[in-house]
Amino acid sequence: MAYDGVEKAYAIQAGRELRVIVESEKVTDNDADRLSFEIANKIQNDMQYPGQIKVTVIRERRAVNVAR
Repeated sequence: MAYDGVEKAYAIQAGRELRVIVESEKVTDNDADRLSFEIANKIQNDMQYPGQIKVTVIRERRAVNVAR
């Protein structure tokens, strides 16, 4: 949550996967790639854990209209 543009973060699958939801207005596709790499590096350098942890950054933009 300390990174700019991060809206929500969830640890799932017993802590083996981290899903980070970012604001699409603030984070570009290239920023999302960089962010997932930075988070994975921070986890690797600062924590001790068995196995691996998958970091997924989700950047979603929705457009919804209703026809009547």
